[in-house]
Formats: sequence, C-alpha cells, structure tokens
Amino acid sequence: MHEPEAQPTAVDYTTLPERIALEDTIATQESQHAPDPTMGRDTETEFMVRNAG
Repeated sequence: MHEPEAQPTAVDYTTLPERIALEDTIATQESQHAPDPTMGRDTETEFMVRNAG
C-alpha cells in the first residue's frame, strides 16, 4: 500500500502585503456614464395621462 499524500501547509495570513496608494492605481476599463433610462421623457406625466380615466 502507499502512504497518503501530505497535506499542503496552511497559508499564513498574519502579515499583510504592503499597501498600495490610490495614486498608484489605474482604471483597467474606460468608464462611461450610464444612459438615461427614461430617455428624457417625463414618465410621471405619461403615467398620469395613461391612467387618468
């Protein structure tokens, strides 16, 4: 029979890596403004006109 494989040693998280300054970071994707979901319409007035009776 063969012996069971040794378990890998546990990772030590007692010391953290050095902090990175915000100035040293860069965006990985260009960001864009989200499109207007109402596309410039006054949805409250449209709702009132549709449901006015």
